[in-house]
Amino acid sequence: MAKKTAQKKTRREKRKDAGVVVLSPRITEKGTLAAEHNAYVFNVLPHANKKEVARAIEEMFKVRPREVHIVRSAGKRKFTRGTSRFGHSAVQKKAYVYLKKGETIDIS
Repeated sequence: MAKKTAQKKTRREKRKDAGVVVLSPRITEKGTLAAEHNAYVFNVLPHANKKEVARAIEEMFKVRPREVHIVRSAGKRKFTRGTSRFGHSAVQKKAYVYLKKGETIDIS
């Protein structure tokens, strides 16, 4: 039986790709103030963990994070007007990435 040389990536392997884990920088007033103190805020996938985020930041921006904190915000309950039913907004997850002094990330 011949082995396949080019196998498809599993869902877990796809999840670990840098561009997939980190969705976008979170540009807010609070995030801008944090950037002055070498802390950057990114939107990440809801199932991403600290190690995956750190590896993705290292691949994308060529800097090694000193620390990564992850904050998860639950989806809020929303009322839909036409149907008189309640729904939920999506679950969001953001990562605070702290760098060593002197290192920066160009988000713009």
